[in-house]
Amino acid sequence: MVVRFLLIIPTVFILVTLVFFLMRVAGDPITASVGGRLTEAQLAERLAAAGYDRPVIVQYGEYLGQIVTGDFGRTVTDDREISDILLTYGTATLELVVFALIVAFAVGVPLGMQAAARRDRLPDAVLRVFAILCYATPVFFAGLLLQLVFSVWLGWFPLSGRASPDVQLILGRISGSTGINIVDSLRTGRWDLISDVLAHVALPAITLGLLTAGVFLRLVRTNLIGTLGREYVDAARSRGVGERRLLRKHAYKPALIPVITVMGLQIALLMGGAVLTETTFEWRGLGFTLAQYLGARDFVAVQGIVALLAVIVAVTNFLVDVLAALIDPRVRY
Repeated sequence: MVVRFLLIIPTVFILVTLVFFLMRVAGDPITASVGGRLTEAQLAERLAAAGYDRPVIVQYGEYLGQIVTGDFGRTVTDDREISDILLTYGTATLELVVFALIVAFAVGVPLGMQAAARRDRLPDAVLRVFAILCYATPVFFAGLLLQLVFSVWLGWFPLSGRASPDVQLILGRISGSTGINIVDSLRTGRWDLISDVLAHVALPAITLGLLTAGVFLRLVRTNLIGTLGREYVDAARSRGVGERRLLRKHAYKPALIPVITVMGLQIALLMGGAVLTETTFEWRGLGFTLAQYLGARDFVAVQGIVALLAVIVAVTNFLVDVLAALIDPRVRY
């Protein structure tokens, strides 16, 4: 497990290196972002001040040194500390991803069990098609469709945002605010605030969660079918144990191990999907902010945000591996 933890370092190093050099393909960040609005003398002065007139390999070495100390630099377009941006908007993305995982488990695992229990029958076929649709449907299209049906036509949920303006103002004034709206609203004990936050997170979480629910559904179905064919399950069945009890007591837990293992990989998928989901619902998290800086060609900001996301994904994969080992002692790394 120690080796698995140490692998986080080269993983993050490779990702950060790739992002740095890919961003430099378009040139230096200042020219790419504001070059057209500066004179040649002003541009040269900005480049020299930021150190972008030096060889790329020198810039790369300094950038790695900054990341190690927690300094992700400052944005070019609005001169903000990138670490401040990460702290400000990271909690919003964390909140969305957690709710999306809840949706993925709540939808994928029970439906996977139902598909396995009705193997090769009509419900199984329908659920397998549903799983494919969940995974194959573009996130932005699913988000727009949900907005059209449940916000525009039915009016059940808000169209966008993390909370109503007045609610967001109240939550922002709470002493020791975490930036996670559901946590802050629960701290107030006011149901009107809690319901408003849940109403706003519902559609974005469903949109992003269904992307992963299809994967969980297929995994649970496949592994339950395999587990139900094991000798110890056959022995329990011969003693008169019903199929429902076999699913819940004997086959369910082993079938969850692959789901938990794959969950680490799904975090990366959810982070990628968060960019489109947050943009569609104007959910002001890291994904939404990343899209804004990409549009502004602010590659310094993009580098910093992607570097943080790389760390989050690597650490999450390690924690998922630890969880899988705790659930099943046979799992070793």
